[in-house]
Amino acid sequence: MDIHTLVEIPFELNVDKLMKEAHVRPGSSYAAEFVALCEQAHGMGRPKAVYRVAYIDGRDGDCVTLDGVTFTSRVLAMNLAAVERAFAFVVTCGMELDSYIIESGDLLKKFWWDAIKENVLRCAYDYLFDYLARTYRLEKIATMHPGSADLEVWPIEQQVELFCLLGNGPSSIGVKLSESCLMSPIKTISGLVFATQTGFQSCQVCQRENCPGRRASFDEALWKEVHQPVNRP
Repeated sequence: MDIHTLVEIPFELNVDKLMKEAHVRPGSSYAAEFVALCEQAHGMGRPKAVYRVAYIDGRDGDCVTLDGVTFTSRVLAMNLAAVERAFAFVVTCGMELDSYIIESGDLLKKFWWDAIKENVLRCAYDYLFDYLARTYRLEKIATMHPGSADLEVWPIEQQVELFCLLGNGPSSIGVKLSESCLMSPIKTISGLVFATQTGFQSCQVCQRENCPGRRASFDEALWKEVHQPVNRP
């Protein structure tokens, strides 16, 4: 099992953008405190990632098997139909930021810190994608995440199979999976990256409206294709 870890992921915090997202007005009484919190995060943050190159060794309807681990998802099977490998990954803001203690009663600062951790995670996520594209000469890539989009797209319970595929990789970067298939640190993302010609986004088959994380418009035609009955012999 060839597991790769990235533990020196650089990141920059766009303080002006973060202040706008957190509704902190420049020059206000809160601005200096917010900037200080950003500086604290930049000094102690250690985002990390782990990934594995996995090869497809079986296909059966809505099931696809990568290096002996079988996943069940029609959308995933459709997306991997024209490729022979995918990249299983976990990327996290890091336990260093997650373990930083803010007084329980300071809800505003907790909100700020959560927004900062989310920003660090996104920086690490983008870094991982760029690293995979450069290292493996991938011209166009897409991703899927267990538990994202509608329930039927790729159930969150298949985090178990994904972590199985990654072996002790997640634990080596401080990521744990709970019995309910949630990850800690909370600001952690897992999934599969694969080459694509269509630029698939899970948002295309998600009917949840007003989602702050939406990256693509809902595609009703694709959603119907995914949810149509399977004709079996």
